[in-house]
Amino acid sequence: MEKIKGYLTEWADVCRRDLTTDIMPFWMKYGFDRVNGGVYTCVDRDGTLIDTTKSVWFQGRFAFVCAYAYNKVEKNPEWLAAAKSTLDFIEQHCIDTDGHMFFEVTATGEPVRKRRYVFSESFAAIAMSEYALASGDKSYAEKALKMFHNIVRLTTTPGLLAPKYCENVEMQGHSLTMILINTASRIREAIDAPELTAQIDSSIEKLRKYFMHPEFSALLETVGPNGEFIDSINGRLINPGHCIETAWFILEEAKLRGWDKGLVDTAITILDWSWKWGWDETYGGIINFRDCKNYSPQDYAHDMKFWWPQCEAIIATLYAYEATKDEKYLDMHKQIRDWTYTHFPDNEYGEWYGYLHRDGSVSQPAKGNIFKGPFHVPRMMIKSFELCNEILLRNPNIN
Repeated sequence: MEKIKGYLTEWADVCRRDLTTDIMPFWMKYGFDRVNGGVYTCVDRDGTLIDTTKSVWFQGRFAFVCAYAYNKVEKNPEWLAAAKSTLDFIEQHCIDTDGHMFFEVTATGEPVRKRRYVFSESFAAIAMSEYALASGDKSYAEKALKMFHNIVRLTTTPGLLAPKYCENVEMQGHSLTMILINTASRIREAIDAPELTAQIDSSIEKLRKYFMHPEFSALLETVGPNGEFIDSINGRLINPGHCIETAWFILEEAKLRGWDKGLVDTAITILDWSWKWGWDETYGGIINFRDCKNYSPQDYAHDMKFWWPQCEAIIATLYAYEATKDEKYLDMHKQIRDWTYTHFPDNEYGEWYGYLHRDGSVSQPAKGNIFKGPFHVPRMMIKSFELCNEILLRNPNIN
């Protein structure tokens, strides 16, 4: 790629502009609940509220993004206030008496649903740690660490969480392993505790030992308790977006450790494998699901293009270039960035579509639901803005 400096400068400018003039204003206008606190995410294409049920995942995600944008892009007091309001909503309404958080609540915070997962806790924890950095209130860092300890308690104490499968079925999943890397890393920014780095080390070791399967050149979503390959639909599943996200989580940790070669090699291997499985050579974009034996995937959305895998690929390829200086990753970055920006942004009403058919046409135009809202898109823009500026600053002679 020619004129790298110009490309990175332009991309940083695009991310800052779109974050501050489109994405954040959209959610501050249509999502942020100024009456009850917290955030709505079930909004139609034009921002019309279509369901007042609140995703507890997104209470933490929105609070995190508001504080993260405040810390990395612009000291906007409205964002900081929104982060605080949403954290207050979380603490007042989203944590059950047993310490396990809800999955959905009403507009005013009445419980609707709980699930066996601890992702609500994970997102609340990173929101608390990021708000501690933004506000200077270190009590939120302590709260984040307490939340991390609760995640460990819930996931390691038999009987606290309902098992996913019957007791005779032994499996382990990629999702929890990977999310704990990012959770521990974000909390550690605000409060240094040895158990956080230990968790990151443990998760990465599990990924290497159990989930990476060179015989398929793939990181699998579900494996046996000792990494055994399970020759079933679930056992053969590859989620390229998840794997690419994992790659940049590991690259972020590698960077903090002075570009630790072992970590870089692991992350780049996962990225290269997952890009090969995920990139759609026919239509472009990262596809949802693949089968490691090339059988037909079971999920009905297997060939769709969701918003979030594209965001993860944009971050991961930029990180990979920073780590390796190999321009092939900037070429991949431009490839995914151009495809994404051609298909996902809504130039009429703002924000991004979430769900496209394989050919890139819009499946449904709503801007949010229980699973899509202000997280992956703004996080990608904030992270891209930060990475581009770091690369330019550390490489003043770049062409």
